Amino acid sequence: MSNTATIEIGDKKYEFPVIEGTENELAIDISTLRASTKVITIDPGFKNTGSCESAITFLDGEKGILRYRGYSIEELADKGSFLEVCYLLIFGELPTQEQLAKFHKDIKAESIVDEDMKRILDGFPKSAHPMGVLASLTNALVAFNPSSVNVNSEEDMYKAIVKILGKFPVLVAWTMRKKASLPLNYGNTSLGYVENIHKMMFHKPNEEYAVDPKVIEALDKLLILHADHEQNCSTSTVRIVGSAHTGLFASISAGISALWGPLHGGANQAVIEMLETIKADGGDTSKFILKAKDKEDPFRLMGFGHRVYKNFDPRAKIIKKAADNVLGDLGIDDPVLDIAKRLEKVALEDDYFKSRNLYPNVDFYSGIIYRALGIPTDMFTVMFALGRLPGWIAQWREMRLNKEPIGRPRQIYTGYTYREFKEIDKR
Repeated sequence: MSNTATIEIGDKKYEFPVIEGTENELAIDISTLRASTKVITIDPGFKNTGSCESAITFLDGEKGILRYRGYSIEELADKGSFLEVCYLLIFGELPTQEQLAKFHKDIKAESIVDEDMKRILDGFPKSAHPMGVLASLTNALVAFNPSSVNVNSEEDMYKAIVKILGKFPVLVAWTMRKKASLPLNYGNTSLGYVENIHKMMFHKPNEEYAVDPKVIEALDKLLILHADHEQNCSTSTVRIVGSAHTGLFASISAGISALWGPLHGGANQAVIEMLETIKADGGDTSKFILKAKDKEDPFRLMGFGHRVYKNFDPRAKIIKKAADNVLGDLGIDDPVLDIAKRLEKVALEDDYFKSRNLYPNVDFYSGIIYRALGIPTDMFTVMFALGRLPGWIAQWREMRLNKEPIGRPRQIYTGYTYREFKEIDKR
């Protein structure tokens, strides 16, 4: 195949290089297009535009492939831990036992936040959505850590990374506990990273902390499955904000705000809200299946199909098994989860859904598991952010180390041409 592409504009032809990724993906490099031709491309939603070259995550939606740094999501979820995946995404390789132990130790050393952060949290009403609270608290970390990160210093970069990995789970737990009127607490440094997160969220001061290992295993898998997903809305936001040399904490805060949207990280919350709607209507799933098939009906089944995956979401295959294990092990009697199981059965067997690849996706199953674990619905997206944290860090770090230019999309102007200003009494 030719390593150049020719674009013809009027009677002139211009050649641009074609670059190839390690998985044989091809892209036309149009970085000099405007300078050469005075013409730009327009691509709403950037669905056909590569914003960067990245070595972090490979995704093939047609084949249902997801890999972090070359490792399949299936193997990582089966054999790895969330903390190992954090290290892999950020630094490029799976850690040795010594590297992992040091990484965890350094994170634990940074797992205390300034007590003044409690005053900021106190300023939020209980009606505040946890995602808004989390974004604000994450941004507030900048005030308590005002020095900028020297990206040319491995030591400075490392310190910033372990600092956010240590403090972010505390902010997540405090956000939930504030909403639940529980006292704010810290975890226990003798626990594993994920188990400690669970303890900070759920431990009550008048009870001994105890948890089923299968719960921690399911939570660990969920966090791994959400850890990165290529150049999605929130990740692109982190990179473009960071391209202005904005610090790590503020860039991640921007990513949280992007993740909040119901078309992105809020989808798992929308799943449970849909199931609640079906329950409130009497729980007749067949009625809502027919509504979903009716093109004239505005009702849509949330948590089915995926914009990127044209086949089964590989993460959904993994988390379905975890969901079955957790629900079976905990013996939960919940009519909303029963509705979810009936919808899942139809989607996996009905030709209408199978022919359109409308299979349950990771949002469908993650919402079910979070509900089963006792996590409030409006905290689901916060849990998504907790899982996505290492991906955001890795993408921000890569962007800064690659010295990528500041993000500055162009536009095609469609407004008025020049108009003469009129004094107010003549308008």
